[in-house]
Amino acid sequence: METLVVDHPLVAHKLTTLRDVRTDSPTFRRLADELVTLLAYEATRDVRVSEVTVETPVSPAHGVRLSKPYPLVVPILRAGLGMLDGMTRLLPTAEVGFLGMIRNESTLQAETYATRLPDDLSGRQCFVVDPMLATGGTLAAAVQFLFDRGAVDVTAICLLAAPEGLAHMDKVFANSGKPIRVVTAALDERLNESGYIVPGLGDAGDRLYGVV
Repeated sequence: METLVVDHPLVAHKLTTLRDVRTDSPTFRRLADELVTLLAYEATRDVRVSEVTVETPVSPAHGVRLSKPYPLVVPILRAGLGMLDGMTRLLPTAEVGFLGMIRNESTLQAETYATRLPDDLSGRQCFVVDPMLATGGTLAAAVQFLFDRGAVDVTAICLLAAPEGLAHMDKVFANSGKPIRVVTAALDERLNESGYIVPGLGDAGDRLYGVV
């Protein structure tokens, strides 16, 4: 598994404001949207393209276009919705699927409660968006779900990651032989006893949409 922590002053600037407890929900949503676009720029470096030739006003020019099947963007509900616009702004031709997952408090395993995805993802590149990679259980389950449907490679884009979450992902997919990448704005110190990232930014879903 490949991990990329995006080292850029604009990324650090926006993340600092997201961390601030005084940042209200409208500002948090706007900055999260902007930050995701910056992360997506790095995450899509290996997106598949095909060579084409176009006519400029002067002469033919060689270039590339995104290959079909187009990339699939998959936000994990609900917090992942706050990252969707930032992704589709950069990839307007991408298709979008939705995956709802929740942790079973008895088994502590992530379970799927809603899906809106093609049954067959053969040959598809998938980009999973979820703000926080904490324990890694939900993200690992989401990635496995996509591979089970035939996805060829998966990139996860997260605002923050914890070492424990990355270690869990690495352990789960160590022998999968599948290309997996995690792109994040920062790798924080640790998880606390409640499973929150430290220093983190709190509950991303609550800060995006309020407590419901």
